[in-house]
Amino acid sequence: MSPFLDPAILFFGVGLFAGLVRSNLEIPQPVSRFLSLYLLMALGLKGGFALAKSGLTADVGAGLAAAVLLAVVVPLAGYAILRRFVGGFDAAALAATYGSVSAVTFITATQHLENAGVPFGGHMAAAMALMESPAIILAVVLTNRLRCSSGGDACATGLGHILRESFTEGTQLLLLGAMLVGMVSGQVGQLAMDPFTGQLFKGLLAFFLLDMGLQAARNLPGVRGKSPAVVVYALLAPLVHAGVALALAIALGLPRGDGALLMVLAASASYIAVPAVLRHAVPEANPSLYFGLSLGVTFPLNLLVGIPLYAHLASRFLG
Repeated sequence: MSPFLDPAILFFGVGLFAGLVRSNLEIPQPVSRFLSLYLLMALGLKGGFALAKSGLTADVGAGLAAAVLLAVVVPLAGYAILRRFVGGFDAAALAATYGSVSAVTFITATQHLENAGVPFGGHMAAAMALMESPAIILAVVLTNRLRCSSGGDACATGLGHILRESFTEGTQLLLLGAMLVGMVSGQVGQLAMDPFTGQLFKGLLAFFLLDMGLQAARNLPGVRGKSPAVVVYALLAPLVHAGVALALAIALGLPRGDGALLMVLAASASYIAVPAVLRHAVPEANPSLYFGLSLGVTFPLNLLVGIPLYAHLASRFLG
């Protein structure tokens, strides 16, 4: 199936159009929250069932190691580049946003691979969880350095609190907990949960992407008036990050499905977990900048163009 004929992607387009024409269509926030939790729980279970079947292999270790490496390199490189165009606090916040991951982009990519019949390892869901926190931690460290360099007592940040918040974040715990349940219950659990993780998944993903289309359209005005350099970064950084991930996947000999998902993770940008933490950890940064760019520019780019492109390149070079 062409990605542009996938009902879930088409519903994202419906939401995007409705938002752009300022329709009163709206998904209530509690419903949106439920859908995001459902998708993470279903993804974790699927990953756990797959791990129960495959076990811990060299490919699993290589995929997780590559994910952690990218989670450190991408935000550090992003900060070094962005520091030339925006202030230090905005650069740290943007680097954290683009150094972390989008769960919805990842989930959509797994659905794309399943539709194409491309197998992938269940451990890649764990890779996604591992990639979420390092960027936040680095942003806090970089912000602390900026505060200290300006003098005063502002550099005494609660790093320990931020670390605890990063590692105990509810959605991350749900994902890992669901994966553990899937690993323990194995094939018996998979059969029992099939209506939940299989038959319902596609429809609820489409419903959630409808809401994401609305959100993306409504955050596009926040990008107006921003430096052209950061808009270019929002467009090009995902492609560069995906290219680095592809080179890493080739070097490690990862299977094409795992390589495609590693590219998706590297190319995605967080618009839920990281912005929520940054509002408290880096209040000096402009939320409309990092939130507007990640949700209004990078998310649609990855969903409509990036995922099929990354899957194609992985099939060509890792096939």
